[in-house]
Amino acid sequence: MVVKSEFKKLGIIPLKVELGEVEIGDDLSETDKHKLKFNLQELGFEIIDDKKGRLIEKIKKLIIELVHTQNSELKSNLSDLLVANIHQDYHYLSNLFSEVEGITIEKYFIAQKIEKVKELLVYDELSLSEVAYQLNYSSVAYLSSQFKKVTGLTPSHFKNIKGVKRKPIDEV
Repeated sequence: MVVKSEFKKLGIIPLKVELGEVEIGDDLSETDKHKLKFNLQELGFEIIDDKKGRLIEKIKKLIIELVHTQNSELKSNLSDLLVANIHQDYHYLSNLFSEVEGITIEKYFIAQKIEKVKELLVYDELSLSEVAYQLNYSSVAYLSSQFKKVTGLTPSHFKNIKGVKRKPIDEV
């Protein structure tokens, strides 16, 4: 809604607006592009105008949606999901992501899952085995091992110190 209102203020009618993505026509003047970029940056948004950047953002968006909203729906592996949704070769996506982000898609996926685990631990509504089940971990032991490898803490120790170590999703 915020992004839509910025477009409206500038008199620009986007072709499509959805979470994380806006599609506009090619007839936008350089002045309007500059104003839009400035206004959106003031609000904490960023314009990604290159094809590779858009692919990276699509990968991130799919992973974030998968982990934070559809976490139990991953019935196939991550690579198949990305290929089916982005319609690009996984090897290409993987290499591009690693080159641009400095980490693999898999490590990004794990980092997102660990942030979700932290969130669930802080809310303290589910047991660790329920958290493991909800996030498709094969066992509590595997979740604990991965959690400790990423954070340096056991899940129970993290639970005791609460949210001190949580990061915003866009900073993972």
